[in-house]
Amino acid sequence: MLKLARMRFAFLSGTRLTRWQRWLYDFMSLYRRFAKSLYIFCGIHCIYEMKSTHKWIFQFLHCMGEVTRIDNFTPDQLDMVQKSIFKAIEQGHYEFVTELYKANPKLILGTYDEEGRSIFHFAIENRQKEVYSLIYELEEEERHDIAAWFSNSGSMLHSAANLSSLPQFDDIQDASLQMQRELQWFKEVESVVPLDCHESRNLSDSITAHELFTKNHKKLIEDAENSTKGTTTSCTVVGALIVTMTFAAAFTVPGGNNDNTGLPLVLYRKLFKVLIVSDTISLVSSTTSVITFLGILTSRYAKDDFLKSLPTKMMIGLFTLFFSIATMMIAFSCALVIVLDGEAWIVIPCILFASVPAISFVWLLFPLLGKIFMSTYGPGIFDKRNKVKP
Repeated sequence: MLKLARMRFAFLSGTRLTRWQRWLYDFMSLYRRFAKSLYIFCGIHCIYEMKSTHKWIFQFLHCMGEVTRIDNFTPDQLDMVQKSIFKAIEQGHYEFVTELYKANPKLILGTYDEEGRSIFHFAIENRQKEVYSLIYELEEEERHDIAAWFSNSGSMLHSAANLSSLPQFDDIQDASLQMQRELQWFKEVESVVPLDCHESRNLSDSITAHELFTKNHKKLIEDAENSTKGTTTSCTVVGALIVTMTFAAAFTVPGGNNDNTGLPLVLYRKLFKVLIVSDTISLVSSTTSVITFLGILTSRYAKDDFLKSLPTKMMIGLFTLFFSIATMMIAFSCALVIVLDGEAWIVIPCILFASVPAISFVWLLFPLLGKIFMSTYGPGIFDKRNKVKP
């Protein structure tokens, strides 16, 4: 059992799949009638074999869970089972724990390690959200008792205050997003732990969970601040350049002006109106982005600011910057068409080449905008509707 808990290939959680490979894994049953040669050619065969392995292991886990219903365990057998549970949590193999929980909830909930930590204390320290989400399956009274439990290292809130350096954060490249994730964990656990335990002190350092969080995350806060300032500074420079160009473009009329009236010669052309509107929108958007980024640069960068305040400002700044780039390219294209009227063989390549830098900038920073939005306003990392029925 302990060896199985350590095997990464035995569980989907221990296997790194790309997005399309995960899609094939989830819908593998639709492809069972395909020829094996096509499986191999498309790379589907390996995923099919992987899913078959996982299926057999799940059946083995189900049988193992049925065995754990027997109460006449020897001390060595019980110790082996408990060590396997904690090893599976450490490795991130939450399927191992949830399958055993379906078969024998009392065994899982009554498991503690040498330091007196429950599986929820240990799951919090290892940032295993799937295992921690099992707490939402419990009755309120039982949840209260577990949340109020003190191990040698303190309460569940003290466990959340420890800095995680595990592979669960490998997909979070930005330090500010990692800081946000740490705050989300701490706030979520804080909502579960009884109020009278919030200011309790641990035995080792005699400090509260909030003090321990600040102490352990000091370096991460500094890294998050530097990362945020670096991104903000770069975007501010780009935004300022767009403000300068769009402001100058508003008074530089393509085609010249009428000598008698001073009005643009192309005043009544639809493309000119599109140019003016696009240029105005780009100017307003870029100015908004610059002001927003300046607001980020002058923030105090307190730890709670990384939860929603700074991410929200960053999203506003990035979105308005992207919008200003898009409208600026529309204005540029209109101006080019007006000046080179009828010269499509020149206009089209020029527009395409001029769009490359702008598209590259958006391509590089748009994923950051998506990650910030999902991390801040997405469905959340905790499955509070978790329903693992015994």
